Amino acid sequence: MVENVAGVMTELEPEDFYLLSGVEQGMRFSEWVNREKLPDYANLTEEEVEYRIDRCSDRGLIQRKTIQYEGYQLTFRGYDALALHTFAERDTVLGVGSPLGVGKESDVYEVESYRPFALKFHREGYTNFREVSKGRDYTADNQHVSWQYTARKAAEREHGALEDLYPDVSVPRPVDHNRHAIVMEKLPGPELADAKLRSEQVVGVLDLVLREMATAYRVGYVHADMSEYNVAVSEDGVVVFDWPQSVGTDHENADELLARDVENVVGYFHRKYPGETPDVETDAVAAAISDGTFESVRAFDGA
Repeated sequence: MVENVAGVMTELEPEDFYLLSGVEQGMRFSEWVNREKLPDYANLTEEEVEYRIDRCSDRGLIQRKTIQYEGYQLTFRGYDALALHTFAERDTVLGVGSPLGVGKESDVYEVESYRPFALKFHREGYTNFREVSKGRDYTADNQHVSWQYTARKAAEREHGALEDLYPDVSVPRPVDHNRHAIVMEKLPGPELADAKLRSEQVVGVLDLVLREMATAYRVGYVHADMSEYNVAVSEDGVVVFDWPQSVGTDHENADELLARDVENVVGYFHRKYPGETPDVETDAVAAAISDGTFESVRAFDGA
């Protein structure tokens, strides 16, 4: 997890953000931004750039590397600061609270607004953006691919999917988006992996998940990364989250990805609740989802 940047936000001055924005602009063209170009990128004097470099470096917002030249790069902490600054200017976020979840490709925090929300920072590519970019088609056409670009595109894709899916599909309501960060509704309950369903609930919850997948398909999306870690369960039903890898139903591999999603979900229920989960042919379930006829897994029991 990248250290929460909220603690230093009150220490930062407008010119600090000018420098961070200048480094951000330069990273569009090179992985490490030449020190000599920072005055132009940041619209600051040479002396002001030197002072701001020290302030931002001391707070872990930028890092330095000497190659053929003296170069600077935003850290994810610095990128977080830029996104939080924008959310604060929009009055979207008033304060940042405790972590809600940490994963390989995102950090999620509770945030204060007119009501409590979740703030998700995408971290795709933080440790090795080149490997991540190979498997993401939102980076395929970009010759210079940085972790900044990869994370921002992932957030853009997820926010766009949430806007298209909500409220027809039970997904977190999107509230705001900037750079690599999304503000959205908090999940209403634990992940499916952590939930303990009663025997009589198992088939009903499995059906709910598959029906949300069917509705998403009608709206035009396949999640493409479904698992017990991407579904939240509460008394009100289920919420399907984490959509950055989703694809449109017109994607050449959409039906293959849908079949894999169904296999993942049904397979999890078989492993955790073997006595209550019907023995179904997952390809048949996926076909019913894609043609709009799915109602319940019970219809496929023993098929």
